[in-house]
Amino acid sequence: MTAEFAVILPAVLLILVAVLAAMQVAGEQLRLQAATSDAARLFARADPRASARVADAVPGATVSIRRAAGLICADARAPTSLGMLSGLTLTASSCALDDSS
Repeated sequence: MTAEFAVILPAVLLILVAVLAAMQVAGEQLRLQAATSDAARLFARADPRASARVADAVPGATVSIRRAAGLICADARAPTSLGMLSGLTLTASSCALDDSS
C-alpha cells in the first residue's frame, strides 16, 4: 500500500458515509411529504386517522392543521435520527380542498 492510498482512503470513506446519510435524510423527507399530503386529504374529509398517518410514516413527527380560503393545510415537523445528521428538523406542508363545509 502506498502512502498516497493510505491518505486518500479515509477521505473517500468519509465522503461515502456523508452521501449515504444525505440519501437517508432525503428518503425521510420524501416519506414525511407523502404522509403530510395524505394527512391533508384525510383532515379535509374529517377522517380521525389523519394524525396517525404521519406518525406511522415518520416516527416522532408532529402535525398541525390550518384552514385558509377553502383549503385545509397540514404542516408536519420531524427530527432526524441519523447519527451525525441527528440535529436536523425536517418540515413538510400540504393543502387539500376543505370538504367539511
